[in-house]
Amino acid sequence: MLKPSINVSLEGIPFIILAAFATLLSAMLDLCFLTLIFFALTALIGHFFRDPEVVEPLDDTAIVAPADGKVVKITKEIDPITGESLQMVAIFMNVFNVHVNRMPVAGKVTGIHYIPGKKMNIAFDKASKDNERNLIEVETAAGERFLIIQIAGLLARRIVCWAEKKDTLKRSERFGLIKFGSRVDLYFPDTYKVNVKVGDKVTAGQSVLLVKE
Repeated sequence: MLKPSINVSLEGIPFIILAAFATLLSAMLDLCFLTLIFFALTALIGHFFRDPEVVEPLDDTAIVAPADGKVVKITKEIDPITGESLQMVAIFMNVFNVHVNRMPVAGKVTGIHYIPGKKMNIAFDKASKDNERNLIEVETAAGERFLIIQIAGLLARRIVCWAEKKDTLKRSERFGLIKFGSRVDLYFPDTYKVNVKVGDKVTAGQSVLLVKE
C-alpha cells in the first residue's frame, strides 16, 4: 500500500504550494486585498489536508469510524456488490473536516471497485448510487465482511485510495481520502450494533462506531 504522510497529506502539498505562491506573488505586487484572500485560502487548504494522529479505543473488538464528520444516516441498504440487505452507517465530511479516511476494522482488502459518476449534492439519496465512488471490500481474520464506500460530493474533485487489493491493514490505518467534501458509507454484519446516532460527530480511526452484539 502507498503510505501517506503524517500531519499533512501528500495529496494536499501541490494545492498548498500553489496557494502560498499566489499569496507571496500578491504581496510582492502590493495587492493587499488579493494577498489576504490567498493567505486565507492557503490556511483553509492546509487545514483541509491536515492528517493528525488518532488514539484508538482500548476495545479490540470495536469498529471505529472510517471518516471524520457527522453521522447522517443509519439504516438497512442493499449491498451494491452482493445484493444482500445489510446495516449501513453514512458519515458526511464537510470542507472543515479531516478528509483522510481510516480503516474501521483490521482485515484483508479482498476487492476494490472504482465507479466513475456524477458530482451531485451528497445530501440526495441517489448520490450514493449515481456519484463517483470507490468500493472497498474487507475481510477480517474471523471471516467477517465489511464494505467501505468512498463517495464524491458536489465539491469533491477526486477520490484517492492508497489501499490495494490483498493488502492486510490494521484498524485505524490510513487507506485514502476524498478531496473537498464527501461521504463514506460503511456496510457491516448483523453481529454488530451501532454505537452512535444520527447527528453525532465522529473522528476517523478513533470514535467507536460499532460494538459486538
